[in-house]
Amino acid sequence: MDLRIFTEPQQGATYDTLLAVAKATEDLGFDAFFRSDHYLSMGSGDGLPGPTDAWLTLAGLARETKRIRLGTLMTAGTFRLPGVLAIQVAQVDQMSGGRVELGLGAGWFEQEHKAYGIPFPKEKFARLEEQLAIVTGLWETKPGDTFDFHGTYYDLTDSPALPKPAQSRIPVLIGGHGASRTPKLAAQYADEFNIPFASIEDSERQFGRVRAAAEAAGRKADDLIYSNALVVCVGKDDQEVARRAAVIGREVDELKANGLAGSPSEVVDKIGRYGETGSRRLYLQVLDLDDLDHLELISSQVQSQLS
Repeated sequence: MDLRIFTEPQQGATYDTLLAVAKATEDLGFDAFFRSDHYLSMGSGDGLPGPTDAWLTLAGLARETKRIRLGTLMTAGTFRLPGVLAIQVAQVDQMSGGRVELGLGAGWFEQEHKAYGIPFPKEKFARLEEQLAIVTGLWETKPGDTFDFHGTYYDLTDSPALPKPAQSRIPVLIGGHGASRTPKLAAQYADEFNIPFASIEDSERQFGRVRAAAEAAGRKADDLIYSNALVVCVGKDDQEVARRAAVIGREVDELKANGLAGSPSEVVDKIGRYGETGSRRLYLQVLDLDDLDHLELISSQVQSQLS
């Protein structure tokens, strides 16, 4: 089971804070550092000192880390034109020496679009289908050839399809809870399918849908990696768990029911149950980015048991 650190910087974080978390992620042996792609805080927090851009952040981290994978859960399709996104991600992949992964979703948080003057179209999922076709098509076009795409929402003519990523194929992540269209889209484009904040039962059900869709599309179901994103709150004793839960404004019982919370042994046991669903990768949603001791505890007492 791979463990990846997943951050929500829109809740309030500077680039320097994210850099500290990314370096701890690397030093402590985690597989990757991922971040959300949002411009507005959620809940009651003020979001100070303000948002950071996902791909600007990852570009900086690409030059200041050496081993960990870097990516998004999920880049909002409403934020960027697909041709521009293909250039941005390919450039960051080059800057990192081939360590980038792209999670791409339709976009959903209407309020942040209104706050920053970003159009919020009704037909987001259909746009996402075209965006995936364009981004992957641009990367796959051979040097010297051109790429054309004529869709309902986007039109590209004689694109040189440059620059190229450092990797022969940048892994693409697709995720969500949709019962029909999402599995089909994952079967067509995804290297990894991620289900966020889902129960063990719902994860097993959704993974089954994606596996069936992959086989119907002529792929082996095991061609895809299956993963979960879950909030994490680990403590060496009950008092430490309660303290960490209070800092992020959550109740311990709720965290244990809906995430990975409790003692290291409790969390290892629950990870094992997610593993039985076919999940092979966990994105640990870390909400207190100043608590690097939390990462150290997870590394030494949870990750060590998994390996």
